[in-house]
Amino acid sequence: MEIKFSEDTLAVANKIIARYPEGKQKSALIPLLHLAQAEFEGWLSPEAMDYVASLLHIKPIEAYEVASFYSMFNLKPVGKCLIEVCRTSSCWLRGSNEIVEHIEKKLGIKEGETTTDGMFTLKTVECLGSCGTAPMMMIGAQYHENLTYEKVDKVLEQCKTDGSRKTYLDKVVIDKY
Repeated sequence: MEIKFSEDTLAVANKIIARYPEGKQKSALIPLLHLAQAEFEGWLSPEAMDYVASLLHIKPIEAYEVASFYSMFNLKPVGKCLIEVCRTSSCWLRGSNEIVEHIEKKLGIKEGETTTDGMFTLKTVECLGSCGTAPMMMIGAQYHENLTYEKVDKVLEQCKTDGSRKTYLDKVVIDKY
């Protein structure tokens, strides 16, 4: 199966690429990787990264290097809702480890795993920049802060009921991206 953006996504990608001078298209790599991850089931396969590299006229290894460096890019399939729980100082001090344990029990998975129905993947990450509202987690573009077990249960239930894939680009006005 050939990997390529839909017409609408390709138009957005071309608009992003056009912001940069000739020969500097690599500057659009991170936004295009976000587009690819959102379009291609929430993760970046080697074929998806090759495709992005071809759009930018760069070597595929350049896309691989960036995608493997940043934790916001997934290099293997993930559930429709990637739950990213912050584990750094503020969140840890305010109970993020217990939140992770609660999610693991609730969903029957361990950190790094995906539920059998493909709905949820649990990941711990470094600082998400919400130290004043710790503990917190992110699902797609949505922050969930001042977590309690009850808040976590409510968020998970809402995600399950909604059933849609959550991405970093959710609620982003894509033409402004």
